[in-house]
Amino acid sequence: MTIWTKPASPTWRTGLGLRDAGVYYALLLLLIVLALVANAAGRPGYLSPANLGNILYQASLVGIMGVAMTVVLITGAFDLSVGSVAALAAAILVGLADGIGFVPAAGAALATAAAVGLLNGAIVNFLGINAFIVTLGTLTAVRGLVLVLTDGRSLMVENGDTLARMLAFESSRIPLFGALLVVAALLAVRACLAFIRARRVGPAIAALAVLLLALFLGRDFTVAPPVLYLAIVTTAAWFVLARTVTGRRLYAVGGNAEAARLSGIDVRAYKIGAFVVSGLAAGFAGVLFGCRLGAVNPTALQGSELTVIAAAILGGTSLFGGAGSVVKTVTGALILFTLTNGFNILNLGANYQGMIEGIVVIAAAAIYTVGGRGPRRAAGAAL
Repeated sequence: MTIWTKPASPTWRTGLGLRDAGVYYALLLLLIVLALVANAAGRPGYLSPANLGNILYQASLVGIMGVAMTVVLITGAFDLSVGSVAALAAAILVGLADGIGFVPAAGAALATAAAVGLLNGAIVNFLGINAFIVTLGTLTAVRGLVLVLTDGRSLMVENGDTLARMLAFESSRIPLFGALLVVAALLAVRACLAFIRARRVGPAIAALAVLLLALFLGRDFTVAPPVLYLAIVTTAAWFVLARTVTGRRLYAVGGNAEAARLSGIDVRAYKIGAFVVSGLAAGFAGVLFGCRLGAVNPTALQGSELTVIAAAILGGTSLFGGAGSVVKTVTGALILFTLTNGFNILNLGANYQGMIEGIVVIAAAAIYTVGGRGPRRAAGAAL
């Protein structure tokens, strides 16, 4: 019985079609429109390297959690607890850093976050309770634990040396020009191989886009470490999903769990592992958040789980399992924060922001749902 088949290599037409590349077109169009509107309103510089770097920085934490959320969704599960888990990790980090130092405190935060992910996965897969209900419960319970740990007040790191290490981990500046050139060169090599073997043009377009981006941003362009961490996490997740047996099995589990079980795949292990990965990613995002200011309050990252899920939906990840792309999820996060950044520059109120972002998410879900009717196919490996 066939439970998962690798999608046929796209031609240049399908690779550039709305179904495969629509989210990238949406981001590019949004940037152009906001730049024109900002310029017409007398606020030039929207596409400046500094502002683009700011968008990347703002989207980094949601992007990291979104990558792991995509893995969970691919397996056919759901995780609403990521925002609360990230806040718990931040509270543990800030609360322990003065006493035991930054690195041990960060380790404790990550271990706790992974334990919450393991608990979610175990309850869902061994007790058979719906993942939505379980993670909704842990969302509330973990947020309550954050209130207990913080005693309902803000916590701050007081040791100067520890605070300096935390700020260096999250807020230093990293030059990006050379790294972008290296990425463009690697993508160019991959593009040549892909075109020779299957006439695929996606890698070539990606290589050209990265090269043009490097030239546009210039030699002096720098980013904060979370942007680099997001790139590393996304690349690692993409490689596992697109190039390894583990990735193929994850898609198989989400596409048809019973068929995957009959073929010898340990379905429970893969689903529980996805929850642990989600917990770790949320914990790492929480560590970065705690390092940002060396402080945390009880309401930190409240509601961020909805933004994470919205990013995955914008990226075309199926809520029913078996399909998803971490690269497109990150692009979805960039769309959301490009909107937020544009609203701030144009001085639009928060009410308009929420309304427009909600409409965008619903429209994207409708487009993917209507466009996805017909033969179902796994779509996680394509850039």
